[in-house]
Amino acid sequence: MNPMTLTDLIPILQLSVSPVILISGIGLILLSMTNRLGRVIDRARLLEQSLHGSPDTDRRRILAELRILSSRGSIVRAAIALAVLSVLLAVFLIFGLFLGALFGLPVVTALVVLFVLCMLCLVAALGLFLWDINLSLKALWLELPPESRGMV
Repeated sequence: MNPMTLTDLIPILQLSVSPVILISGIGLILLSMTNRLGRVIDRARLLEQSLHGSPDTDRRRILAELRILSSRGSIVRAAIALAVLSVLLAVFLIFGLFLGALFGLPVVTALVVLFVLCMLCLVAALGLFLWDINLSLKALWLELPPESRGMV
């Protein structure tokens, strides 16, 4: 086996580092998702505190909103898990690209599977994220009078 030169190594590194852009993009999406989860948790705590001593009409509305917030928390948590899984798959993709190019291993099929799984996880995470946005509007509509709901 011939020793690898720096000139041989540079294209391999360039090839295997390119999915890092994907990881950075998903990282920004994760930042947004974790911020939404934090807001859901903060809002639920605030409503739970106001639940005690509220009149029955407010109590029903607060409980309905808490149910929506609970659903939203679960949805955002699942979206975060899928986005993190997508990042992990991208990391495995980087390892596979590097090791395959460095040692001439037949990894094309495995890399295609990793990339497809990475993209499927990302698409599912974004779908859940959109679902959470839809639910947040339902929670808002509970707080608004019926005549103003069409304005939002």
